[in-house]
Amino acid sequence: MNELVTQVADRVGIDPATAEKAIGMMLAFLQKEGDGDAVAKMIAAIPGAADLAANASGGGGMLGGLMSAMGGGVMALGQQLMSQGLGMGEITGLARETMAVARQYAGADVVDEVVASVPGLSQFV
Repeated sequence: MNELVTQVADRVGIDPATAEKAIGMMLAFLQKEGDGDAVAKMIAAIPGAADLAANASGGGGMLGGLMSAMGGGVMALGQQLMSQGLGMGEITGLARETMAVARQYAGADVVDEVVASVPGLSQFV
């Protein structure tokens, strides 16, 4: 199991399979909505993150289509995560812990740039 997934699952108190899917969805969302260069740096720095994002996005198909249908943005991602059985507290914990691990690998400057590039994301991290 990926270290990112294990750490987040343990800290948030969710099962690893759900954490893996949810983190992948979040990373795929950031690739779509965030600053391309900063997101690419962050994902490249975290072991296994690129695979998680690729598996969740399926090339942008399902997740991209659903988020577009819902208007996109952080709220659409929240709805997708809720459809995976996560509550708001778990989603907030997931976002905070994922960004905390990202800071360990990519550094605070890169992660802060990613967060700042996505409207509304800062309230969750």
